Amino acid sequence: MGRTASKEVAPIELQPLDGETLLATHNRMVVLHTEQEASVRALAVQLGYQLPADCTDPDLIQRDIAANMRRSVEACLEVGRGLSVLKAACEHGQFLPRLEVLGIDRKVAAKFMQTAAKFASRSTPMLKTIGSQSKLFEMLILDDEQIDELELSGQTGELSLDDVASMSVKELRAALRETRDSYSAQGEVMARKNHELDETRQTLERTKRQVQGMSSDERAKALRQEVAALAYEAETDITGKLREGFSKLAEHAEEHGVDHRSFKASLVRQLETLLAAIRSEFHLPEDMDGAPDWLTADVDALLGETQGA
Repeated sequence: MGRTASKEVAPIELQPLDGETLLATHNRMVVLHTEQEASVRALAVQLGYQLPADCTDPDLIQRDIAANMRRSVEACLEVGRGLSVLKAACEHGQFLPRLEVLGIDRKVAAKFMQTAAKFASRSTPMLKTIGSQSKLFEMLILDDEQIDELELSGQTGELSLDDVASMSVKELRAALRETRDSYSAQGEVMARKNHELDETRQTLERTKRQVQGMSSDERAKALRQEVAALAYEAETDITGKLREGFSKLAEHAEEHGVDHRSFKASLVRQLETLLAAIRSEFHLPEDMDGAPDWLTADVDALLGETQGA
């Protein structure tokens, strides 16, 4: 078979650029480079990353990351900081090829960067207690508030820093999920209680607006409902927040053998003293046995209306 004659392609003629166009293009490139460099430096300062040789060159940053990867696992935060800054320093489409050169999977790189963002400003003692890169990755599941608790008090929920140090990665993963679920459940309970209190306050505000023009009996009932709502709010705090705090102290006592009963008793005694002072100030009877039926029924009804609201 004979060969098909190939068609000749006419060469494309490129128009030469004049001096003004070249200068404008150069100036735009300089402005873009300056803006990117400023952005990279700002990110490095934010994350606490020391730029190698105080330079934003991606090649130097990449070599610095590789050096940190060869060091101990405590350097993983520095790797995360470096990756975040490297990503900002790279042109579009150049970050992933550099990850391939470093031998870092993109999902692992994302974990490094998330860890740096979450733990970059944390105290050194807590990070040393965590101890390993794998455990640090696992702790990404915690909310910032839980990490704050762990850093300040050494414990969040049922999880303590001592537990983190002694657990295996698998045990820590299970404990962290349990802590997160417990924290979410507590948040839902508190949100529900706060919602109930907000509705009660709104009811009281409506009642206050309706007070003008009321008869004496209607005003008395409105005032009683307002006071009953305040009592219900105080009861909610005691049965909710205070009881939860006492439960945590009891669990801590069982685990570590610390007796918190005297401390809790002093708090209860203080509340009892306050209630006794109120009883004395307003000359309240010790019991309701001698009170007329209409009064006790009225109090029960008001409390029922308040809780229903």
